[in-house]
Amino acid sequence: MLSDARASGQSAGRLPLAGVRVVDMTVVWSGTFATQLLADLGAEVIRVESTKFAPYGTRGVVVRPSPALLQTRGLMTTGYPNRQAGERPWNRIALFNVHARNKLSMTADYMQPKGLELVKRLVAKSDMFVENNAFGTVQRLGLGYEDLKEVKPDIIMVSMPGFGSSGPYRDRVALGRHLECTAGHTLLRGYRDADPTWTTEVYHCDASAGATAAFAALVALHHRNRTGKGQFIDVAQVETIIPQLGEFIMDHTMNGRTQRTLGNRHPSAAPCGVYPCRGEDRWVAITVFTDEEWHGMCRAMGNPSWAASGKFESGLDRWHNQDELDAFIADWTREREDYDVMHLLQAEGVAAGPIMDERDCYSDPHLQEREFFERVNHAECGTHLYPGVSWKLSGTPCHIRKPPCRLGEDNEYVYKSLLGVSDQEYAELQREGHIGMDYAPSITVYGRAKAGPGAAPPPNQRAAD
Repeated sequence: MLSDARASGQSAGRLPLAGVRVVDMTVVWSGTFATQLLADLGAEVIRVESTKFAPYGTRGVVVRPSPALLQTRGLMTTGYPNRQAGERPWNRIALFNVHARNKLSMTADYMQPKGLELVKRLVAKSDMFVENNAFGTVQRLGLGYEDLKEVKPDIIMVSMPGFGSSGPYRDRVALGRHLECTAGHTLLRGYRDADPTWTTEVYHCDASAGATAAFAALVALHHRNRTGKGQFIDVAQVETIIPQLGEFIMDHTMNGRTQRTLGNRHPSAAPCGVYPCRGEDRWVAITVFTDEEWHGMCRAMGNPSWAASGKFESGLDRWHNQDELDAFIADWTREREDYDVMHLLQAEGVAAGPIMDERDCYSDPHLQEREFFERVNHAECGTHLYPGVSWKLSGTPCHIRKPPCRLGEDNEYVYKSLLGVSDQEYAELQREGHIGMDYAPSITVYGRAKAGPGAAPPPNQRAAD
């Protein structure tokens, strides 16, 4: 069965990070994924946003497009429910909502002194501050670690520039695709007969950096609980993926070889590939490492005569004759359903699985039984199934407790309950443009507010992700 989101049925009070408050000024994916993990664990994550300035990739170009961009970029409509932008399209874009569950949103014009002071007041009542902007961005705003320690001496600050906060590359601005290239990942994937221009946009570094940052934040929180001291965490996003390419790094270190893409093949497994199945665009992945697995695969295929050829007798023979081997296997899989192939091979101890698309994931019986997808009702998007929390804690089960936050929807709670702002002050902040649920008309297509009289120009607040 599919699970309904525990928007009202589960309190964060029982969760592992209950009572921890996080100020979130992240953009695009890596930083927002880090704070999503903290929110899923029960932390009160408050996104600080502005109705006058949408940082690149926040409610701007990449993740929550600004109104002008939404009108001019037809390609962005693929991210809306039913391909409809709606009255407030920045609240309906899937690229934002996928990581905004269990979070709160407040707005403040932090480009202005009063807005900056409001953010600092929130930091003073919080445990963590997380950001992944280009190096120097929050420092120019007045929200660097030294600034935050003045209002909260034991604050934990997580900063995630693409290349870290030190070294000759620290000022370089990068997105996920650039970090993939710098880490060497791009040349290791793709088709064997194609160059890197055919490489798909797989931003593994974003996910790796987000998970690493969340882990580091938890370690720092544990340290503070023992010592009473906060600290600054410098996460260089590119450095989080290089250790995951260890065999290629070691091969170069030990043997002087520079690896290139193997496509769907493997340095020591054969057969290893993706094979066509019955139906339109249906495929199955199969990998064989040992002779025992190979004999199991032959049994599943009915011990065809070609399998007894000396060309495929040993693992090395199979590896050297993969093109011919792949053709034989494809002839067999092409006549069968992908799931049938998987079951036949798995029964013989052979690693195999269908290549699933989104429809397969939603209907997959394994994911359904584990209640991975959760039904979420969003005030402006309607009711849809969302990928749920990827771990099962028996004592403190985690779920989607709150739909993706809409721009500024938690202003009243943050200002009045946390910051102690009076009704009169709240109304004044609304008139000044700090508080709202809509972008100011002056916002540009790339999410940069037009500076008004006396306003400081926007900093280089671009994604380091």
